[in-house]
Amino acid sequence: MCGIIGLIGQFSQKQEKLEQACERLKRRGPDSRGVWLSADQKVGLAHVRLAIQDLSEHGHQPMLSADQRYVMVFNGEIYNHFALRDALGSQAPQWRGHSDTETLLACFVAWGVEQTLRQAVGMFAFALWDQEQGSLVLGRDRFGEKPLYYTQQAQGLLFASELKAFMPIAEFDKRINRGAVALLMRHNYIPAPHTIFERVYKLPPASYLQLDAEHLFSQHELPEPKRYWSAYEVAKRSSARVFADDDKAIDAFERVLSDAVQGQMLADVSLGAFLSGGTDSSLIVAMMQKQSTQAVKTFAIGFEEQAYNEAPFAKAVAEHLGTDHTELYMNGNDALTIFQSLADVYSEPFADSSQLPVLLMMGLTAQHVKVALSGDAGDELFGGYKRYARAQAWWDRCQKIPSAMRPTVAKMLSTLASSLPLGQKQEKCVQFAQLLRAKNTVEFYRPFVSYWKQPENLVLQSEALSTCFDGKPLRNLQDTMQILDTLSYLPDDILVKVDRAAMYHSLETRVPLLDHRVFEFVWDIHPRYKQRDGQSKWLMKQLLYRHVPQALLERPKKGFSVPLGQWLRGPMKTWASDLLSQDRLQQQGLFDASCVQRIWQQHQQGAGDWSAHLWGILMMQAWLDTYQIRV
Repeated sequence: MCGIIGLIGQFSQKQEKLEQACERLKRRGPDSRGVWLSADQKVGLAHVRLAIQDLSEHGHQPMLSADQRYVMVFNGEIYNHFALRDALGSQAPQWRGHSDTETLLACFVAWGVEQTLRQAVGMFAFALWDQEQGSLVLGRDRFGEKPLYYTQQAQGLLFASELKAFMPIAEFDKRINRGAVALLMRHNYIPAPHTIFERVYKLPPASYLQLDAEHLFSQHELPEPKRYWSAYEVAKRSSARVFADDDKAIDAFERVLSDAVQGQMLADVSLGAFLSGGTDSSLIVAMMQKQSTQAVKTFAIGFEEQAYNEAPFAKAVAEHLGTDHTELYMNGNDALTIFQSLADVYSEPFADSSQLPVLLMMGLTAQHVKVALSGDAGDELFGGYKRYARAQAWWDRCQKIPSAMRPTVAKMLSTLASSLPLGQKQEKCVQFAQLLRAKNTVEFYRPFVSYWKQPENLVLQSEALSTCFDGKPLRNLQDTMQILDTLSYLPDDILVKVDRAAMYHSLETRVPLLDHRVFEFVWDIHPRYKQRDGQSKWLMKQLLYRHVPQALLERPKKGFSVPLGQWLRGPMKTWASDLLSQDRLQQQGLFDASCVQRIWQQHQQGAGDWSAHLWGILMMQAWLDTYQIRV
C-alpha cells in the first residue's frame, strides 16, 4: 500500500513539486519515499511506501526493470505474485528481493501490459514509464480498490493516488466541475470518470491508459482507456449453473472463497479483520480463523445510541470463533471531532455518513495491525441491500399500470409536485414520476440511489454528466441493480470510503469477496443460490452456518448506519448551521440558498429527516474551506 505521483511535461521545479506532493500523501506511505527524474528532466515519478511485502530496500520505488528500460510506481498488492514468478520461467530476471512490485515489473517486461493484467490477482494502481519509447501506461485493478486520478494540463500530464497531491502544484487548474457537484448531490459521491475538478478524471476500474509522446508533450486529446476485464460482461454471460445438491454448491463456494482469503492473508506484517457481526464480515473472519494457527485480531465500532449499535453481535461472533477482539464506542461529540479531518482524509467531496465510524474504526485497527481484511462487496454480489426489495416492489406496482398511461400519470405527478412545498411528499411525487417515465431497468433504479432526485435544481448552472446509469440493462431488475452498484456505488463509494480512511491511518485493507474469481463464480451460478425463500445471501449464510450458529446471526440488517439526523439536531447543529448559512450560500453562488435553508429548518423542526441530503452539502462546504477553493 502506497501513494504514487507523476509529472510529465513542461512543469517547472519537478523535484520540489514531487517532494511537496509526497508530503501530502505521506500517510499512505510513511515508511519511505522516492523520486525519480528522467535524464532530460521531462518525466518525474514519485512514491510513498507503506511496506507490507519485502520490507527491505529491494521493495523501494520508483523501481527500474532489470534491463533499465522501464520505471514503475505501484500502489497495491498482487496476491498471486509468487505464482507469476513461477510462470515467468526462463523469462524471469535475477530477482533482487521478494516484493510483488518487482514481480509485476518483470511480468510487464516479459508479457506486456494486457497479458500481465489478465493474469494478476490483486488490487492496484500503477504507472509504467518506457524510457525507450517515451510512453506511459496507467493501470487500475478490476474493481477499483486502489485509486488513480489523472489530468492533462497546459504544461503536460499529472497523475496521483489522491487529488490532494495536485494541490501544491501551482500550474494545476482548480476550476470546479458543477456537473460533478450535481452528481454528488444525487449520490453523495462523485461517480467515475468524473471528479470535482474540470478536466480531472478517475481512471475506471479494470482499465489501462496508454499515452505516447503526442499525448504527453502536447495538447492532443487523450485517448479512451482500454478495458482488460469487464464485470458487466461477466454478469451478462451468466450460465445459471446448478449443482447436484445444495451441499455441493456450498462446498464449491467455500473452496473459491477460502483460496481468496488465503491469498489475501499473505503479508510480512501483522494482520487482522473488521467484524461487524453481520453475514459478510463474519464469513471472512470465519474463513481466516479456519486457516490461522493463532487467534485472528478483529475490530468493531459501536454506538452509544442503542438503535444503531451492533457491537454486541460482533462480540458474540468473535467469542464463538475465538478471535482476539477489540471494540470502541462513539457518539455525536466524537463525530464532530472526526469531522474536522474528513476533507483532508478524502481529498474530494464525499458524503457517505458512515465515513465517520469507518474512520474511527481504521484508527482503532491501525493501533494493532498493518493489514486488515474486510467483508465488503457481499451485498453487491448476493443482492443484500434493502433497497433492492423496495425497488422490486415498486417495479411490480408500475408494471400494473398500462404502459400507454404511464406518461400521463407521470405528468400529473410532476404537476402535483410543482404545486407542493418542498418536503417529503414532494420528493415522493417526483420519484414516482421518474419511475413511471423509466424506459428500462437502469433508469428505473436510478431514483433509488438518488438523494436529491433533481439535483440540477439545487446546484446552480450545472450540466448533466454521463455515468454508468446511462448504460444497458441486464436481463431483469435484480441483476441490473447489482451490476450498477458493482460498477458505481462499490468503487466510488464503498471502496473510496475504506481506502481513504485506512490510508489516512497507514493501514492496508483487503477485500476477499472482490477476488475476480469469486465474482465470476457467484455471477455464474443460478439465482436460487443467492436468494431463496425471501432470504438474500442464501449461499453466504449457508456457508457461514457451518462455522457460526444461526442463532447468533439472525436479526434485521442495519448496515453501518449512523444516527446522523439526531446528531445534526444536537452536538453538530451549530457547526452545520454555520456552513449552511444563507449569506454564505448566496455569496458562493453554488447552491440554491433558499432551498437549502428550507430543508435545514424542516430537519430542525422534525418535519422530516433530511440528514442524508444535507450531508452532501455539508461535505462540499467543508471541502471548499479546507482547500480554500473558490467557486
